[in-house]
Amino acid sequence: MVHGTRDRGSNSLGARTKFPAAMALSEALRTELDALIRGSAVLLFMKGTRAQPQCGFSAAVTAALDELIDDYRTINVLERPEIREGIKEYSSWPTIPQLYVRGDFVGGADIVKQLVAKGELAGLLGVTQREVERPTLLVTPAAQAQIKQALSSAGEGNLLRFGIDRQFNYELSVDEARPGDFRFPYEGFEILIDRSSAPRANNATIDWAARGTEAGFKITNPNEPRKVRTLSARELKAHLDQGTALALFDVRTDLEIQLARIASARVLDEAADEEILGLPKDTMLVFHCHHGQRSRSAAEHYLAEGYTNVYNLAGGIDAWSTDVDPKVPRY
Repeated sequence: MVHGTRDRGSNSLGARTKFPAAMALSEALRTELDALIRGSAVLLFMKGTRAQPQCGFSAAVTAALDELIDDYRTINVLERPEIREGIKEYSSWPTIPQLYVRGDFVGGADIVKQLVAKGELAGLLGVTQREVERPTLLVTPAAQAQIKQALSSAGEGNLLRFGIDRQFNYELSVDEARPGDFRFPYEGFEILIDRSSAPRANNATIDWAARGTEAGFKITNPNEPRKVRTLSARELKAHLDQGTALALFDVRTDLEIQLARIASARVLDEAADEEILGLPKDTMLVFHCHHGQRSRSAAEHYLAEGYTNVYNLAGGIDAWSTDVDPKVPRY
């Protein structure tokens, strides 16, 4: 194997280094870690969960594993500080994430990335590389011109990577080609899409959009799941002025509502919830709070209930006060 065992760290494939101890590892914790590692064929110590990684390195490793296997276990070290520090001493490896396969320590995100690049991760996991169809990608002439100009003026290479993670976050970055990449040649540059992004990228469109003084790449993707949309205070005001059919709900506390309120907003209480559940699923629902965090959670709840036209007021009532109606008190 090219990776280290559990009492050896490696900062590159084939080069092993013993790192300083991160902490004194108790026998009880060592026994627990032994049991966890022996109990799972593939085990990843990570920040966050498989569904919601809490750092980019953990997200990269779960993405690589997801491409190859369906069943593996993860341990969220953010929930167990003693494991977060103890696994570093156990593995002689100073960072998180850490991957174990059949009881052997493989390494962190950089090691997994190298295994993917060499086409060796599937063999290590004991599986056959999954077949992935070449996606269809549309890059509009306007986007092509902007990409070519940006790469040329920056003196960068001519390979642009288009990546899409499991949460459908998009990335356009200059990169080198890797084994398994799908390559899309255009005049003066190529776009690369890796195998894990490919199914999510199929039939996506990269466009260049300009509105007023703002301009940027716009990605339209039919594979993207429904999500809460963002509505600015000015956009909400325009909808209300135009008489758009919408239902606006305030999720704040009674005390906050006494301090300031948007006149057309209803309090989201049990009666309002029952009313919403009786509305057509394509009703435009808009939620607001003080700054936008609580109302996003409420909006996501109704999105999960099957509503397809759900919005969160960006900046909440505070943005309404500053951008639309200064008579509404700020607090």
